[in-house]
Amino acid sequence: MTWAQFWHLIDVLGGEAGVETCERFEEACARLTDILAHKSAGQIIGFGERLAEALHRLDQEVFGTLPILGMKLSDGSPFPQSYDSFLYSRAAVVAAGRQTYESVFGHPECFARFTARQGETLLYVHEEAFERATGTKWDRLTRYTYESCLNKDVWADLRD
Repeated sequence: MTWAQFWHLIDVLGGEAGVETCERFEEACARLTDILAHKSAGQIIGFGERLAEALHRLDQEVFGTLPILGMKLSDGSPFPQSYDSFLYSRAAVVAAGRQTYESVFGHPECFARFTARQGETLLYVHEEAFERATGTKWDRLTRYTYESCLNKDVWADLRD
């Protein structure tokens, strides 16, 4: 799947993920799942690969160390992102579309507003579509891991 095809499919989501897991975003992800389920297994796999790569590219220390927007610890200090919340924030950036995705690189302040967003549902779209299309569970590892804080190229503590 080309990047253009991937971003065209992401456009089905209609923009940003909500502050919480919102019904509208979940409905948009269900529409995307329906669309993908009518594609070939190869195209669905391609979507999963592009999603993993997009998330991996956002797995940067400069983004992951940002505090969650609008939240404070009991002592008033910034509330840090957890591994999971950082992953869901990155998914929300992808869900916002290509222009937003590309705008955050080199501009952590643009990423900051996504720290309170919830894009988790996007992570399962291709897996559900694959199961519906093939009758088998998604059992693949993607080329890029999208788990948080594992991109060795941009996390100082992980560099050799």
